Amino acid sequence: MTAAVGDSSFEDLLTDLAASFINVESDALDGHIQSALRRIVLFLGIDRATVGRFDDASRQWLRTHSWARSGIAQVPSPLTEAQLPYLVGRLRSGIVTVCSHLPDLPSEAAQDKAMLRALDQKSLALFPLIAEGQVMGGLSFGTIRTEHPWPEDLVRRLRLISGIFANALMRRHKEQALRRALAENVALRERVETENAVWREEVMHQFDFDELVGTSPALTRVLRQVEQVAPTDSTVLILGETGTGKDLIATAIHRRSRRAERPLVRVNCAALPATLIESELFGHEKGAFTGAIARKLGRFEVADGGTLVLDEIGELPLELQAKLLRVLQSGDFERLGSPTARRSDARVIAATNRDLAAMARAGTFRADLYYRLGVFPIELPPLRERNEDIGLLTAYFVAKLGPKLGRQITRIPDRALAELMAYDWPGNIRELANVVERSMILSAGSTLEINGLPRATGARTLPSADSGLVAIRTLKQVERDHILLVCQACGWRINGRGNAADRLGINPNTLRSRMQKLGIVRPTA
Repeated sequence: MTAAVGDSSFEDLLTDLAASFINVESDALDGHIQSALRRIVLFLGIDRATVGRFDDASRQWLRTHSWARSGIAQVPSPLTEAQLPYLVGRLRSGIVTVCSHLPDLPSEAAQDKAMLRALDQKSLALFPLIAEGQVMGGLSFGTIRTEHPWPEDLVRRLRLISGIFANALMRRHKEQALRRALAENVALRERVETENAVWREEVMHQFDFDELVGTSPALTRVLRQVEQVAPTDSTVLILGETGTGKDLIATAIHRRSRRAERPLVRVNCAALPATLIESELFGHEKGAFTGAIARKLGRFEVADGGTLVLDEIGELPLELQAKLLRVLQSGDFERLGSPTARRSDARVIAATNRDLAAMARAGTFRADLYYRLGVFPIELPPLRERNEDIGLLTAYFVAKLGPKLGRQITRIPDRALAELMAYDWPGNIRELANVVERSMILSAGSTLEINGLPRATGARTLPSADSGLVAIRTLKQVERDHILLVCQACGWRINGRGNAADRLGINPNTLRSRMQKLGIVRPTA
């Protein structure tokens, strides 16, 4: 055998093996190593060859590649380092171990000899796989049937083989790490791009919280519920007619929660076709359906750690309600076109103007989903039930819309308030804002004249001045509330362009005088 090793045919084998590993693709590396082990075993006339790696977490040696002759058992895997302490110690130290006759092993290898005898091992040659100064594992050659000599020139050549394997495995390890890093970078970029889109949507709502204007008991009760539920992670169901400010309440809950620094993501279930809602909520993989030209993150993924607002939840198709229930209960979901389960820690706030309880009884909305969503219901009162807030809201909209429209309305007459308070407001606050804006455009001077208020339907009989309506809210009270709202909106800044005096269209000193006369004092910290 020694002569065969020195023959040029073995050199040819080594040269061929080395060349085959130069440009081998990572995906083909395992097959190349397997083929190389087979060729070496057959050429040398030994019984088996094995490549293994260390698992530091479990302190085990794991077989990764092997080839054995027919009828020869493979090296067991895993093997604990305690089973072969001597050999593993030398391997970790980067030392080659060869043994043609097991009794030749030193006395400190008694545990190893017992283990090798149990495996019917007659002889072995063990080489560390070293790349870039790191011991990655080991390459072993052994015989079961007879003992085998390991001359120095053979050991030198097999050490070259171990170096070729080690460098190829290290190269693949780096390529895989690079691929993972690139995949993580792509995923991060996708998430950032999606979150940026969400933040842009949120910018449009960032001042909406100021529109929670009013002092009525009905609104005060709602705001108290917001303060109670916001610090928790409970699901919230916001109920109310169109235009009552459900989105504002959802925003208020998010901004008062521990998730305020994470995204507030909104999905209007009524604004998307049924075929696209699932993709919007849970995302999809490239090619999941016709038109899916790229992977897309769903809103549940983007809202992870934040808040997901499902507006018009009553419009969610029945087939998707079961999937939504699963996410609410376990946090698990799958993207369209992917079998991989994902998790989302998104707090869900649902909103609707429909009667979900009646829908659940009728079978058009899942009863179990209704009860899961309704952990903490908040019902917003319609504007007709908080009539006393109409004056404050009108003054607020006048102050807010003035700069936008280029109009300076400084007087809201009692007659105008009487008209507004006599109307039923089926469109609620949104309709009031539209009427105020239209009236400001059509008002000729600095006095608000109500224009475009529907009178054919939904309006109550307008009381006369003798009915006592004027006494309910005097001009002085309206003026005080109006100045107070403008000052609050300006952060109590009186002077300067765009601040309180400028918005009200009066001299700063005149404003201060009126504030003193009306008893308006800036609150202390």
